[in-house]
Amino acid sequence: MRAPLAITSGEPAGIGPELCVQLAARGELGYASVIGDPELFRERARMLGLALTIREGELPGPLPAGEMHVTPQRLNVAARPGVLDPANASSVLEMLDVAVDGCITGDFAGMVTAPVSKAVINDAGIPFTGHTEYLAARTHTPLVVMMLAAGTLRVALATTHLPLRAVADAITPERLRVTLEVLERDLRIRFRITRPRIAVLGLNPHAGEDGHLGHEDRDIIRPVVEAMRSEGVELLGPLPADTAFTPRVLENVDAVLAMYHDQGLPVLKYAGFGEAVNVTLGLPIVRTSVDHGTALDLAGSGRADPGSLRAAIAMAAELAGS
Repeated sequence: MRAPLAITSGEPAGIGPELCVQLAARGELGYASVIGDPELFRERARMLGLALTIREGELPGPLPAGEMHVTPQRLNVAARPGVLDPANASSVLEMLDVAVDGCITGDFAGMVTAPVSKAVINDAGIPFTGHTEYLAARTHTPLVVMMLAAGTLRVALATTHLPLRAVADAITPERLRVTLEVLERDLRIRFRITRPRIAVLGLNPHAGEDGHLGHEDRDIIRPVVEAMRSEGVELLGPLPADTAFTPRVLENVDAVLAMYHDQGLPVLKYAGFGEAVNVTLGLPIVRTSVDHGTALDLAGSGRADPGSLRAAIAMAAELAGS
């Protein structure tokens, strides 16, 4: 990469800052700059008993173990592990803005995000539904696709953070087609898969049983799949979700498109929790993230596992290199 990755350290009361500190102590941050408050990192390092040297300014390459490069983003108030404070919500979002702006200008090769608390940002009076939606708005991207990857298993979502009763209305032919186009294109371009094969799940039990258990699979999903298949896109489905995640199906596809959040992600997280990576497809920049939340109960304890952040950094570097 010609530029470093940006790592946003996330909710300051959560485990994000100390995950960054742990990886820095081991020399596992790679060619990256962590965006956040230097004093917070020093404090977490002291709590964990880790020697840490903070570097600022030019970053010519990866730093050795025990050193962290920081792009300073000061907190509004001091953070305490496990104690959310709405006063820091604006600072958390400013970290994202710095990373996005740097990716657009080329100062950063891509961005990796540690977890944030949606609730405390909303408690501060700032409407926020998640990283994915925020980055889409910030980059003026009309539609992005959330995908989690654990090894060779990749699960993308047709809808993300919606109440279950709103999901069916959100799955329109237009949205489904664009989602599949974004997924197929980024699997080719970002992941360098020449002819991606995608399994498309049905919405209803047994993929609707030809309309007897709901009409969406027959009237919306199947026509889109068949039309795109006739155009040369390798699609399979709609498949019943309860039998799609079997070795026989998965060994023949590069990704699975689930219709909603909890249809696909429980399987993915069971298969690779702690090592899975969240990737936002469709953005003009590279963005990956961890597969877990802020874990306030672990903050400051040193027991948080940095495995997912390590994997997210590695994937961001690979995607940026492509």
